[in-house]
Amino acid sequence: MLYFDHSASTPIHPAVLKLMQDTELNHFGNPSSAHQFGQKSRLVIEIARKQMAQAIGCLSSEIIFTGGGTEANNLVLWNLLHQQKKHVITSAIEHPSVLNVLKQLKEFGVTFTIIPVDHACRVNPEDIQNAITKNTGLISIMFANNEVGTVQPIERIGKIAEQHGIPFHSDAVQILGKIPINISDQKITMVSFSAHKFYGPKGVGVLYLKKGTNPKSLVIGGGQERNLRAGTENTSCIAGLGLASELANKNIAKRKTHLEQLADQFKLEMTDAYPEIIYNGHPEHSLPGVISATFPAVTSNILIIKLDLQGIAVSSGSACSSGSVNTSHVLRAMNMSNDHNIRTLRISFGRDNSKEDVHLLTEKISEILKQHHNKR
Repeated sequence: MLYFDHSASTPIHPAVLKLMQDTELNHFGNPSSAHQFGQKSRLVIEIARKQMAQAIGCLSSEIIFTGGGTEANNLVLWNLLHQQKKHVITSAIEHPSVLNVLKQLKEFGVTFTIIPVDHACRVNPEDIQNAITKNTGLISIMFANNEVGTVQPIERIGKIAEQHGIPFHSDAVQILGKIPINISDQKITMVSFSAHKFYGPKGVGVLYLKKGTNPKSLVIGGGQERNLRAGTENTSCIAGLGLASELANKNIAKRKTHLEQLADQFKLEMTDAYPEIIYNGHPEHSLPGVISATFPAVTSNILIIKLDLQGIAVSSGSACSSGSVNTSHVLRAMNMSNDHNIRTLRISFGRDNSKEDVHLLTEKISEILKQHHNKR
């Protein structure tokens, strides 16, 4: 079995799983309880908070644990209802947990401007500058795209937001462990993360909230997470997230090089056999190890099914839109035709993939392309 869909989810790190099992067995007390069982659980959570803060370069007090990246994005966006300024600037390539929420918020008087992207999936900061109105209360632009891997000009966008005194949110679910990040160097107010994207558990994430930012909770109850997420904390998953974030930053330069080498190998081997393959995304500003490729004369669904039958996992785009019959909204935003859209595959490598794995993948894809060509 070979797995090449790390942008959708990553396998849990063995050390993370071991820590979570130990936490479930030995730190089962309610973190809100005053007795020692509860306080030991509280300590586990605070250690994880510190680990995550160190991983992204912020204060521990600026870390809020959530149920994942989707919940973190929702927490940011639904707070627009509590603001006087209800205009949002976002992009055409955002995750459904941003775009679909904004569509719902229209019913409550929230308006939004969708910024286009170029053919390489990058927004133009000047378009954001020009979209600002006196009623703009939030700018929300993802850090890196989950389908084609393009990294956005976050620093420039942050400066624009700061100049106008507008909160800036970024969905950064895809970046931890792939490219270095230091929140303190960015002009970002809120950032979303998800543990299962960096070899941690599913169902737990983080919202970075810059000091002085005080949104209201979506879930009312106890006072957990600075009164921002009521409910007893999932101690073991939070512990797993903390360790996973720490491990994500270890040897990041070496890991980045490894992922880039795998992607280069794939492109070299496939292009030699099929020079008409189109690679989507930005050639420079891109996540390592993420490939969006448009293949000749065969749909991505055929490739996915035939590869899956041979124990190889790839995807056609966002796993959060699985079951949808629509073409990728990201590729449409890049002005890709429907014909190209349905022939586009996403391959995202991970830390455990090898050169031998990549060679086998290119061989199998080439076989499928050859079979399909011979049937024509």
